[in-house]
Order: sequence, then structure tokens, then C-alpha cells
Amino acid sequence: MNQVDKPLKLLIFYQYFGTPKGGWSTRYYEFAKRWVGLGHQVTIVTSPYYKSDIKADGFISKQNIEGIDLIVINSPDSNKVGVIQRMINAMRFSLVSTYYALKLNYDIVLASSGPITIAFPALMANIFRKKKFAFEVRDLWPKGAIELKTIQNKLLIKVGLSFEKWIYKRANLVVSCSPGMDEGVKEVNQNVPTLIIPNSSDNELFSPNEPEIPVGFPAEWNQKSIFIYAGSLGLMDDCSQIIHGAKHLKSQDIKIVIIGDGAEKQLLKSLVTELQLEDRILFKNLMPKQELVKWFSIAKGSFVTFKDLPVLHTNSPNKMFDSFAAGVPIIQSTKGWIKDLIEETHCGFNVDPGNPRSFADAMEAIHADESLRSEMSLMARKVAVERFDRGKLANIYLNRLLELK
Repeated sequence: MNQVDKPLKLLIFYQYFGTPKGGWSTRYYEFAKRWVGLGHQVTIVTSPYYKSDIKADGFISKQNIEGIDLIVINSPDSNKVGVIQRMINAMRFSLVSTYYALKLNYDIVLASSGPITIAFPALMANIFRKKKFAFEVRDLWPKGAIELKTIQNKLLIKVGLSFEKWIYKRANLVVSCSPGMDEGVKEVNQNVPTLIIPNSSDNELFSPNEPEIPVGFPAEWNQKSIFIYAGSLGLMDDCSQIIHGAKHLKSQDIKIVIIGDGAEKQLLKSLVTELQLEDRILFKNLMPKQELVKWFSIAKGSFVTFKDLPVLHTNSPNKMFDSFAAGVPIIQSTKGWIKDLIEETHCGFNVDPGNPRSFADAMEAIHADESLRSEMSLMARKVAVERFDRGKLANIYLNRLLELK
């Protein structure tokens, strides 16, 4: 990317902004700092997500992080609260954001969902100020909520589906985070211009290093094969697949670390106790990315799991891209584009979400065959560098946004 004579003034609505100091996705921190470094102006309207390091000082807080202007609205989201409260918070965030969509000076607007209500301020900018806007789909909604049964009210479903159609009809560009999501968008509106920009690999932060023992690592686990899960512990993640798989392990030298937080965490801990796997599985709290790097440095493999629903097979999980960047093979249970990627590149194992023994077999194979693990590790890093490098994807993204200006 080269610096430009006339910088783009970009306004982004994204509720979950965070930096590597937090335990959440750094997608827009990484993209935005690169765009700012080229001379563009980026303002992000966000909120303090409970997994992020961003905090609010009052209801409205203005901050600047490495040249990125932040407007933080204290209307946080969390999967630990009920659906109704989450909807209220999302709508409040959207309504307050509309003020900035109508007031601020900018060229184009980008709204990154979910929740889908994030599109409302961008739509208002499009309608009342004739601003072009891009809408980013990080999960298919309301399809996902319908399949997960978190929304069952027929009126809400009808409103959600209509709102989705309206967004795609007016958007100048729809950015999807995976091929499966792109297909989902096209099913709703086959004429909308689309671009696939997956969640990406931080190949500098997670660059494969010599193993570094992290804080809280059990001394008695030295010389063991460590497998990790690092991500959300919510309903859709279905990490019980990993725990049930662990019950079928034969080798006592395989240990599992589950890192993260979410609504299902206590249920998962109870399942570990019920299956008498306390000596096999360790839970760690949410941690900054800089600390997470150390856990990846000692990992033989990592897990990517989701509930076995069609919409979730389209996901683009950050934990997978971190694993690739660290050169750690993945064991994954989705049936969409990620499964195809693994079959093509041989950077991990595809397993069956309904067959716990397949998880155990994959772990045992990596544990028993260091040459196999090394080969998969090299392929994982190659995939990170060649396909999912954050700098390359930021460049592609920016060039497409500049076309809208």
C-alpha cells in the first residue's frame, strides 16, 4: 500500500473494537492502524465489550489509539446477559451512533455486524446524507439466531429478515468474512457487490517462537503434549465436543487447556467434573493476546469447534487464524469452508462433531507422530502467510473501499 495524496475519511461502526492488550479480536485495530499509517483518517464508533481492553469514561468517551479516533458509547454487549438485554443494548448503541452518522465529516461509512442493528446508522447516512456505505457480515443474522433458537418470535424473525434484505439492497458493498457467508448474502440478494475478507493472521505477534512457559502452567505437565482451545465459551461454540473427546483418550501424556470466557463456562467445568477429567483438562481465564502467544508456543494442536448447525459452518473464527500464525495445527469440527481448507492444505484434522472418538484419534495422532505434527505445523504457517496475512488483506480491503469514495 502506498500513501495517497487525498486521504480517505472513513467512519466505522463496530461494537467490539479491541487491541492486543485485551482478549478479543483485533481485526479493526490491525486494519485501521495500517490505514492510518498510510495517511487515511479513521474514526471508529464502538463500545466496551467485556472481552476487550477498551473502557468507557462516562456514557460517551473519546479516545485515540495509535492515530485511530475512537468514540466509545457505554452500551456494552456480553453473551452472559439475556437476549432481551442484549437487544436493548444493541438498539441503544445504534440510535446513539446515528447521531455521529449524521453529524461527522467523512467520505464513506463502514458498518460491521453483528449485531445487525449496527447497520442502522449507516443506512441513515446513506438515506439522509447520500453517503456510500459498506456493510460487513461477520455472522449471518438473523439466520444464525433462528437456527440457534435464540429468536423464536415470528414477528421478530419477519422483521429481522426484512431488515437484512433492506441492508443488502441499499449497501454499495457487502464484505463477508468467509466464502460460506458470502454465499449466504447472495441467497438473500444475488445482485449486491461482495468482497470476502476473512479474519486474518497476525503473523508478527504469533510468529512461531521457542516454547515459553506461560504463567499458570502446571509444572507436572512438563514434557506432556498440550492441546488448547482459546476463544469464546458460548452456546454456539459447543466446547463440550472437546471434553467428550478427551474421555476417549488413551495416553495420559495428552493434556488440554481451555482458555476463555462465556455463558457456558460453568457448564463446561461441571461436565469435566462429571466425566472425572480434572487431571486432564485445565481452564484458564480470558487473557491478553500477548499472553496467549505463550500458550500457543507450547501447543501441539488447537481446537476449532461450533455447534453442528449449517449457519455456523460458515464462521471465520479468530482462534483459527491465531493458530495458523503460530504454526499450530488445528483440530476442527465444522463442515463448511474450513473443512475444505484443511482437506486442501493438510494443516490439521477434520473431525466429526457428533463423534467424540474422532477428537481423541486426532490428538493421539499428533501426539504419537512428531513428523506428522511438524509437517502440519509448516503447512499451518504457510497458510497464514500466503492466504491470511493481515497486511495483505488490509491492502485488498482498503483498495475496495477507495473505489467507493
